[in-house]
Amino acid sequence: MAEQTYDQVVDAKPDEEGYERGLGSRQIQMIAIGGAIGTGLFLGAGTAISKSGPSLILSYAVAGLVIFAIMRALGELLTYRAVSGSFAEYAREFLGPFAGYVTGWTYWLFWVVTGMAETTAAAVYVKFWAPGIPQWASALTFLVILYAANLISVKLFGEIEFWFSMVKVTAIIGMILIGIGVLTLGFSKAGDTASISHLWQDGGFFPKGIGATVMTLQIVMFAYLGVELVGVTAGESENPEKTLPRAINTLPWRIALFYIGALVVILSLVPWTEFQPGVSPFVAAFGKIGIPAAAGIINFVVLTAALSSCNSGMYSTGRMLRDLALRGQAPGQLTKLNSRRTPAVAITLSCLLMGAGVVLNYLVPARAFEYITSVATVCGLWTWAMILISQIRYRKAWRTGHLPPPSFKAPGGAWVSWAALAFLALVVVLIGLDKDNRISLYVFPGWALLLVIGYQVIKRRNPQAVHGPAHDHLHAGGEDARSGNVDAR
Repeated sequence: MAEQTYDQVVDAKPDEEGYERGLGSRQIQMIAIGGAIGTGLFLGAGTAISKSGPSLILSYAVAGLVIFAIMRALGELLTYRAVSGSFAEYAREFLGPFAGYVTGWTYWLFWVVTGMAETTAAAVYVKFWAPGIPQWASALTFLVILYAANLISVKLFGEIEFWFSMVKVTAIIGMILIGIGVLTLGFSKAGDTASISHLWQDGGFFPKGIGATVMTLQIVMFAYLGVELVGVTAGESENPEKTLPRAINTLPWRIALFYIGALVVILSLVPWTEFQPGVSPFVAAFGKIGIPAAAGIINFVVLTAALSSCNSGMYSTGRMLRDLALRGQAPGQLTKLNSRRTPAVAITLSCLLMGAGVVLNYLVPARAFEYITSVATVCGLWTWAMILISQIRYRKAWRTGHLPPPSFKAPGGAWVSWAALAFLALVVVLIGLDKDNRISLYVFPGWALLLVIGYQVIKRRNPQAVHGPAHDHLHAGGEDARSGNVDAR
């Protein structure tokens, strides 16, 4: 398929981006659900429980409210203009070309390094059943299969993601139902000791103090990374005006069930003092109940979670990289779509880099690889912040009549977005206070320097890519602005 020019894509309607609108409501709903459930819950929650006890439930609830505020802000932007570039496109329109450039490349980096880590992790999980298979062989096999699926069609991507999400959802619901049965009927090995009173009797709800609970907020927030992926699907959703708001509105129920509900049941079955860092709380709970295949079940679930993350990474990096190329902020060859209307060249480049991460994991010390992947944490915070700031600017524009109002308004007004931004700033401070996680704050300035250098090079070679009336509609009226016919460059 022929390349689109900068001017063509800037003035394009969502359907003219060239993508196939192949993601239906069923797939969008499950992508949204799956994006909110990752290995952070299945594996990372054990560490967080050991640090704060039952009060971790409160951390997930507070962080969940902030995530919902971020997603409602994104929903407001998506119903204003549903485009595949999503966060980068909104940052470009409301904050300027440089903000769009940084956001696009940063979100691309987030999924590339996440894909590096998750591909390797998936290979490690396979060794649970087949220790004789070389780790590199498993990683390469997964990478090739998911790469091929992403090239074939967006429908196949959506279907794979649907079933990956279904496995995670089924595992959590099964755990909750079994746990409720143990608590109410008293069956299994845990029946005599299981009690909801474990939430407050073993040292209290805040056994290590409120300060320890606050410190877990940074761990909890990163468990939600990926929830914004539904925004990238906007350009390929069959009916984004209906499916995306519906997916976003169900987020509080998903958080309440899959995170808070699961933790309440698990911490009622097993006293928090029995959970260990690095050990899945689901494995501990299943083992306490007496399910012999507990470790195998959870290993299968975290394997699908890792593969889901890789699959999402290939999808989102391809779309974000092509969007950057369409704006002149990445090589022009990356704009090409194949005959099935997927960004084949952009996906291929991203996939090659993910594969290189597997090689790096063997060639360099673990600490060096940790430096690379740690960038992902701050990348996620940056993306969320850009969503909130763009929504604040958009809200100002439609309130002054310069842009049409959204059909899906975020509740609470701009002050909710400002509060969410303040919360994200608090998380950055908490990262700085945590000696195990502050490394991400050291690495990100290096990435920022690379972006500034790259931007200056682009500015000299292609001035059109970094100049444009990004803010004009915020200050100018007129019929075109009010009808939404605004040059978004």
